[in-house]
Amino acid sequence: MLNRRHVLTTAAVLAGLAVPGAAVWAQTFPNKPIRLQVPFAPGGTTDIIARVMSEPLGKALGQSVIVENKAGGGGVVGASELARAVPDGHIIGMATVSTTAANPAINPKIPYNTLTDFTPIINIAATPNVIAVHPSFPARDYKGFLAEIKKNPGKYSYATSGTGGIGHLQTELFKSLTGTFITHIPYRGAGPALNDTVGGQVPIIFDNLPSALPFIRDGRLIAIVVAAPDRVAGLPNIPTFKEVGLEAVNRMAYYGLIGPKGMPKEVVDKIHAAALQAVADPAVKKRIEDTGSLVVANTPAQFAEQIKAEFGVYKQVVDKQKLRLD
Repeated sequence: MLNRRHVLTTAAVLAGLAVPGAAVWAQTFPNKPIRLQVPFAPGGTTDIIARVMSEPLGKALGQSVIVENKAGGGGVVGASELARAVPDGHIIGMATVSTTAANPAINPKIPYNTLTDFTPIINIAATPNVIAVHPSFPARDYKGFLAEIKKNPGKYSYATSGTGGIGHLQTELFKSLTGTFITHIPYRGAGPALNDTVGGQVPIIFDNLPSALPFIRDGRLIAIVVAAPDRVAGLPNIPTFKEVGLEAVNRMAYYGLIGPKGMPKEVVDKIHAAALQAVADPAVKKRIEDTGSLVVANTPAQFAEQIKAEFGVYKQVVDKQKLRLD
């Protein structure tokens, strides 16, 4: 008969074999394909940046990087799944302002803590945001756009990538500062939102520039105003929110890599180094910049501080403007 001490010792050994520790993860990573989760539907900026990075990131790591779309809840569904994943580095995710700042700031029921439940790895790129309209909209510039929605409160609606996302929160801030009312139509990602706006089902969209830019370039959407430090090179005639007196709305989005909390530093460092190697490739850098984004490529500590600061900004916006989910 086994004594109690023997049983406990055996159980501990078996548990150790069943659940590898951080040291084992660090030594063996990566030993299988890596899943890169995108918390939105295909076609949006988050998805674009992920797919630009996946092949060179996998090449640098010596394993395939497979992009998986986990859409829903303005990015909350995918981010929640990532927070629950095993932190061995084989499941990582795209971090956006929507999932790590805007949505957590406005939604107290989110099942993760944006500041403690993730391991920041790197901010890949910063991206301007844009308000754009369908060509049938009766205005083609900011002055006309503002006059039209002021004159017709409730007549128009706007599409975003989801409730509580950056597009939703920034447009609600825009509405509160301009005294206007347009109705929010949330989607499961920027791709579906763009499809319906380009198709004329929704007249207005607030989107990240990379996913909207191809439609703006071919005339299927009309850019009205952008959130960027300066005018965008590809849209030299489109003013920034700061130029039209709305500096509070003039915030760019970020697209980075995060993992679940508890990832070993050695694993984080390997992924970070691989991401740096990927964006150092002139072809990859050009593909990112061609979307209208700027390569950032900062450190894990810097990205952690950026997430914390952005969450603080949006929490202040929510509290000051008394924004609530419908």
